[in-house]
Amino acid sequence: MKTTQTNNWPATQLADEDFEFIRRLVYERSRISLSGDKKILVASRLAKRLQQLQLPGFPEYCEWLRSPAGEGELRFLIDRISTNHTCFFRELKHFDYLRETILPAWGAAARSETFQVWSAACSSGEEPYSLAIHLAEHLAPAESARWQIEASDISTRVLEIAQRGIYEAGRLDAVAAKLVPRYFQKGAGDWAGQFRVKETLRRRIQFHHLNLLEGAYPFRAQFHLILCRNVMIYFDRPTQESLINRLSENLLPGGHLMVGHSESLSGIKHSLRSVQSAIYVKPA
Repeated sequence: MKTTQTNNWPATQLADEDFEFIRRLVYERSRISLSGDKKILVASRLAKRLQQLQLPGFPEYCEWLRSPAGEGELRFLIDRISTNHTCFFRELKHFDYLRETILPAWGAAARSETFQVWSAACSSGEEPYSLAIHLAEHLAPAESARWQIEASDISTRVLEIAQRGIYEAGRLDAVAAKLVPRYFQKGAGDWAGQFRVKETLRRRIQFHHLNLLEGAYPFRAQFHLILCRNVMIYFDRPTQESLINRLSENLLPGGHLMVGHSESLSGIKHSLRSVQSAIYVKPA
């Protein structure tokens, strides 16, 4: 690896052959499908990384990825390529359906089992923490201890943020004002303007570094609800089908899968039944 940095770093020129190598490598390891119009996006997201590594351009970066030492860099590459936009209580209709339909049906069954939820692409944590707040607010007192959330993401970078559970005040705009002091600690001094999710919620969520398309999932139980929202849009059709069928296997009969409002299972072979836009149920 070169160690001499120039004043005019030529890192933004990404040749077609280098983009094709990166595109193919990302697909093989994460199944994220990068179309040709993403070349400028890839170059811009990796330009700073080339400077950090003191590499003069993308040909040297690709050689670095091909080397034995590049295996660790691949995780960083996928972190930078994957999009991690999220917010608290995103796609609110899903939370309405959870409150109005899923939870009453589970409660009426008078089961003693734990209500199991999986946030399958949790990004920086806003989704699982929103779910935790929602369950804490809307389950009956007798059921308040009977829920657990698993959360996973392929990006170690955003998982670190999620596990800390610390957010700037502006990130809480979608959280009802009355809920903020109930579920967040307000920072002071050096932490002014920051809010941390309270321990009572954080201990109900287990975070996992997980590739949804590789290996066995680390869960001992099936789920009443899986959220895998705004993930399929990055995959080609065969990968979408493989993902949906893997997720379906981890749903309990009668369990629900929620995908993003811009996503659909139309044209995908699966065993689920549509009950509402972007919401599916596994037949009992």
